[in-house]
Amino acid sequence: MISFDKVVGVHENALYLRNQRLKTLSDNLANSDTPHYKAKDFNFNQALKNATAPVDRDIHLSRTNARHIKLSVAFSGIDLKYRNPFQPALDGNTVELEVEQAKFAENAMRYQATLSFLGKKFSGIKNAFKDE
Repeated sequence: MISFDKVVGVHENALYLRNQRLKTLSDNLANSDTPHYKAKDFNFNQALKNATAPVDRDIHLSRTNARHIKLSVAFSGIDLKYRNPFQPALDGNTVELEVEQAKFAENAMRYQATLSFLGKKFSGIKNAFKDE
């Protein structure tokens, strides 16, 4: 039997984190003209390392109310930080449009690369089933 964890490996976590980073960067871009808005970001490599680290099995999470949001221990390692601008704006906004656009474009490209890689993996699996 095929273990999809072994097939997709770290790429499932990478895809999730790339998506979260796209959301964070798009929030920054959308608020580029909002006074006192502080640009946020996170270290993708550190978040991926946290997401793929062995989980302490002694941790038990419980919800005390059915409406509470379920927490995935694997993804609790996203540590959003405020970005320090090279040139602070007079209105207190720390979004630098060119920096955000470059980071967004790079992250989007890496997101697409991860999707493409996973697509090829699944195509290979599909072809393996056809050959049987």
